[in-house]
Amino acid sequence: MHKGSFVLAVLTVFALECRPQVLSPPEILDPPMRALQQQHFTELKAAAVEITSHQYPFRFYLSRTLDLTERQEQLTDQRSIRFSNFQGRTVLQVTGNYFAAYSEETMSRNERVKRTYLDVVLPILRAMASRLGAEPQLNAFAIEVSHHVRKKVLGVTVENPENLALIIPRATADKVAASSNEDEQVAALLESRVYIDGNSVTLWPQQGVTASERAEPPAPAVVNASSILSATPPPAPVVAPLLARDLSPAALQLQQTAYQGLMDRVVHELDGDAHFVSYAPPMLVGFHAMSYLQLSIITNLAPQGGGSQYRIAALAFDRHVSHLIRPLIAMFPQDLEFDGIVFSSTVRIAGKTADSGISESVEFFLPFTELRRFEKYDITGQQLINSGFVLINGERVGLELQSAEADLR
Repeated sequence: MHKGSFVLAVLTVFALECRPQVLSPPEILDPPMRALQQQHFTELKAAAVEITSHQYPFRFYLSRTLDLTERQEQLTDQRSIRFSNFQGRTVLQVTGNYFAAYSEETMSRNERVKRTYLDVVLPILRAMASRLGAEPQLNAFAIEVSHHVRKKVLGVTVENPENLALIIPRATADKVAASSNEDEQVAALLESRVYIDGNSVTLWPQQGVTASERAEPPAPAVVNASSILSATPPPAPVVAPLLARDLSPAALQLQQTAYQGLMDRVVHELDGDAHFVSYAPPMLVGFHAMSYLQLSIITNLAPQGGGSQYRIAALAFDRHVSHLIRPLIAMFPQDLEFDGIVFSSTVRIAGKTADSGISESVEFFLPFTELRRFEKYDITGQQLINSGFVLINGERVGLELQSAEADLR
């Protein structure tokens, strides 16, 4: 290798490894959480160094977003560590992606949780609790980790993410961080709130049985998640983030103010193609515990664009909305403080006279993670729609683009 190329490669790797892992205080909109982030910024950075330098069985990255491929993870924002408000409680939140995959055939859900907890969550907990466990305002640690599960579907092995989130009380975290006994460490799971893919679960109903007394399955078959099959599995259903955003009017208005310049730029640069509704400027709205940038647009279809409401919605996406996504996403930075975009389209179909036209209201709620994948041609329009929500005249519907566009009723 040419010496200059080698030096460039080394510097690139070094830059990736040295990227900040902790949110800067000004990025946190909640004043009490921002104050804690500022007060403990030095300790948070020290904890981040310990977390990222730990030797995990498989590659682990801190991340603002779950369910990324390893290549996406290497290129995306890894500032993950921050104080958050979870259901009125102050938690220290850490999010990351763990690139190991467990075989569903040889490893139960409980065992998958236990393995990721011991291999990944526990080292994170030790790095955090030892430095911040004495903070009186801190109630718990919230650690979210995405690992992968391999299973057979119609005889074909596919690999999908499984998102584990633990809310661990501070007292429990302090005790576990100081313990070297696996039974005591695993017992902490019974004192914590456990979520899988956003759903609260109960582990090991026989809570009196210790970890060493439980019947263990054969050693799990674990493979590196970078060997995911080339066939793209269907996207997972939308799951509201565990640590839900503050969707109060005051919080949304604060975010609106922070992003007003960006919203004005969107209208200025894209109005010719988007046909924004003049009396409904872009605004942040809450839906399903997530925040979306609402863009109110007008979609004009030719008379042959009529048919069922599903056909009209499908044509609105294929002929209008889908063409707005790439120029729109190119305008947004990676580290946004809202979760997606809702295209609120008033679809107008011209008639023979001014009074014989048809109008439908169609809303496409689409998450940023999948919008960025669509932007890079990693998924289809159908997969993007499947990852979000579609509402027609205020009612949620399922929308299959190809079959809907063939429906001429």
